[in-house]
Amino acid sequence: MVREPVFDVLAGLARGVLWAQGLRVDIHGQANVPRRGGAVLAVNHTAYLDFMEVGVVGRNSKRNVRFMMKAELEHGVVGWLMKHCKAIGVDRGHGAESYGRAVAALRAGEIVVVYPEATISRSFELKEFKSGAARMAIEAGVPIVPMTIWGAQRIWTKDIPKRLGRHHFPIHIRIGEPIAAPAGAVTTAAAEALTAELRSRMADLLAQAQQDYDMPAGARWVPARFGGAAPDPERAAVLDREEMARRRAAAQRRSNRTH
Repeated sequence: MVREPVFDVLAGLARGVLWAQGLRVDIHGQANVPRRGGAVLAVNHTAYLDFMEVGVVGRNSKRNVRFMMKAELEHGVVGWLMKHCKAIGVDRGHGAESYGRAVAALRAGEIVVVYPEATISRSFELKEFKSGAARMAIEAGVPIVPMTIWGAQRIWTKDIPKRLGRHHFPIHIRIGEPIAAPAGAVTTAAAEALTAELRSRMADLLAQAQQDYDMPAGARWVPARFGGAAPDPERAAVLDREEMARRRAAAQRRSNRTH
C-alpha cells in the first residue's frame, strides 16, 4: 500500500473514534475486498458516519478507498482533505465529468466507494438502486464488491437524535464475493441486469448482518417490519420527497437574494 500521509492520519482518527465509542465491529468477508486492482465497493447507506467503517474495511485489506463526495464540499479544509485523499467530487449538474473521473480511478487500480441508494435510507431497508455503480464497473472492466453495514444508524442518522458518546453498540459488516462485470459496451440492459444482481446480493448480506442482532420493538432505528418505529419504505419515500422540496425551495430563496 502506497503511504498517503493525510489518509493515514484520517484512518487513524477513524479507528480512534470507533474505539472511543466502544463500538463492537464484527466483519465477515474481509477477504472479498481485493488487495490489488480496481473495484467498485457498493455499500448500503443508513448513517452519516458509516464512511468510517468503510474506510476501516479498506485499510484492513491494505487499500485506501476513494469516496465519491458532493462537489460543493471541494473548498476549505474539507476540499483540502478531499484532494489529498483522492476523493471524487460529484457535481449533479456535471455528472458525466464525475462519472469519468470515477472510471479513470477504477482503471488506474483504485477501489471506488459507491452508495447505490444515493441517499440515506430512512426506513433502513434497501432503497431502489441507481445504475451508476454497474455502469462504472462495466466501462472500467472491474468487479463490484457488495457490502452492507448494520447498526451504524444508531449513532447518527436522519430524524433521530445523534448518540456520539461511548455506548458499545454492535456494528455488523458483511462483505460478499466480487461480482464480475459483463464484458462489452455499457448498455441499459447490461447495467440494469448487473444492478438487479447487486441489489439481490446486498439484500442477502443485509439479512445476514441483521441476523442475531437485538432489535427492540418500538425503537426508532429498527425497521417497521421488525416491529420498529422507523417509517416503512413508502412513508420514507414521502419524507425524502418533502425534504428535497424544502431544499429546492431554500436554494431558490438563496438564488433570489443574490439577484
